[in-house]
Amino acid sequence: MSKSITTSNTKLKICMIVQDPNVKGGIAAVTSGYYNSRLEKDFDITYVESYCDGSKFTKLAKALKCYREFHHILRANRPDIVHVHSSFGPSFFRKYPIIQMAYNAGIPIVNHIHGSALDDLYTNAPTWKKRMVEKSYGQCTKLIVLSEEWKRKISAIVPAEKIEVVPNYSVIVPEMISEKAMKERFDRKQILYLGRFDELKGVVDIPAIADKVTKVFPQAKFILGGTGETQPTEAEIKRLHLEDTVILPGWIRGDEKQKLLRESAIFLLPSHMEAMPMSILEAMGYALPIVSCEVGGIPQVVSKDVNGKLYRPQDVDGMADGIISYFSDKASWEEASRQSLKLADEGYSFETHLNKLEEIYKTVAGVL
Repeated sequence: MSKSITTSNTKLKICMIVQDPNVKGGIAAVTSGYYNSRLEKDFDITYVESYCDGSKFTKLAKALKCYREFHHILRANRPDIVHVHSSFGPSFFRKYPIIQMAYNAGIPIVNHIHGSALDDLYTNAPTWKKRMVEKSYGQCTKLIVLSEEWKRKISAIVPAEKIEVVPNYSVIVPEMISEKAMKERFDRKQILYLGRFDELKGVVDIPAIADKVTKVFPQAKFILGGTGETQPTEAEIKRLHLEDTVILPGWIRGDEKQKLLRESAIFLLPSHMEAMPMSILEAMGYALPIVSCEVGGIPQVVSKDVNGKLYRPQDVDGMADGIISYFSDKASWEEASRQSLKLADEGYSFETHLNKLEEIYKTVAGVL
């Protein structure tokens, strides 16, 4: 789906390269919030989708359609700025032709980088791949990253002055700290995970965490919402006889996701590598204490022992103890809940995110 908004000529024209809003992942969660937002009132935005879920053939067809459509836009409705949402891995190579076309057309490019596996893309990559990354990133007017840590890492490729930090955002649900909501959530003892099932997310560690937690709180339930490589996690669940404790409902979205966020007491994300997970910011907006790992941008959004507990990746005992400590001390859990909501509201609101994005647009276009 592409969407053009007819606006007056005084508005900057932005061509934004996005994923299908139904894609299961963090980039789509970020960009879906832009639709019908203030951003569309302040700028003339055209969305072009470059990726969708499905077979390899479906994904290839989507990318080829994107290139044709983008080429037409460059000729018929030339934008003032091209805003590319990219990651590492295949996403980098899909966006490479877009960046080349925009650069050759003399259009400023904002590359919004959401990935976390820079070692595979650049640091440990062969020389030819490094040269591709250097060329593509060098052709961008601005690079947006999600945290100061990622600014430091990307500054090994391009000058730091080309890089802007724009954290992801959270939708705030203040009623989640009402006395009634807090009691119901604490009593339910439900722990929630939302995300893909793959090695870097550390989901396979959750059954072992659940095994330790349920020895102290037998009523605890772990809901793991997501798709991907579920077999290793399912095997661990079966090995530890946790079929009634660790539930895998598949990918969760919409009303079902909101219901789980409202009902749960703790959000668990045992990632081995992250940029700035939208799932944590969503959970903070619902006043959930976080149990996670000290990787990537997570320590930027989770203040250790304030709104959550952070451990080394694969520290199963530590994460289990963190959950147990919250369930053993309601006052501590309630304070962490309030702090999650407070930190999300003060530092990661949608309005703050849009303000930073709009400032970058105006700077790149030379109107500031």
